[in-house]
Amino acid sequence: QVQLVESGGGLVQPGGSLRLSCGASGFTLDYYSIGWFRQAPGKEREGVSCMGSSEGSTYYADFVKGRFTISRDNAKNMVYLQMNSLETEDTAVYYCAASGLNLPYNMCTLVGYEMDYWGKGTLVTVSS
Repeated sequence: QVQLVESGGGLVQPGGSLRLSCGASGFTLDYYSIGWFRQAPGKEREGVSCMGSSEGSTYYADFVKGRFTISRDNAKNMVYLQMNSLETEDTAVYYCAASGLNLPYNMCTLVGYEMDYWGKGTLVTVSS
C-alpha cells in the first residue's frame, strides 16, 4: 500500500520542541521532493518547509526560519521536521507530502501544486 504516515505530534508548551516523522511505504523517497505543510483551524494550508530530491535544495517559510529543520533519511525512507522554539501560532495539523518533481520552492509556495502523495496529518498543539 502506497502511503505517507506522519507521527510525533502532540501537546507542547510555548518554547518547547517536537520532532515530526513521516514514513513512506509502497514507494521509495530517493527521487522525490518532500515537504511539510500545515493547516491551522480556519486557515488555508500553507507550506512550512520543502526539500528537493538532492538535499542541497531546501526551502523554509519565513515564519519558521531559524526554528524548524527539515531532513530526510532515504535509507530509512523517512522524513523529519525538527521544530524548536514553538509558538502558539504553530498550532496546526502538519502534513507531509512527496512530489516527483525536483522543485521544492514551487512545491511549498504554489497554491494548487500537485503532489504525488499526501499523509493524513498529525496534530501539533502549542499551549501553556
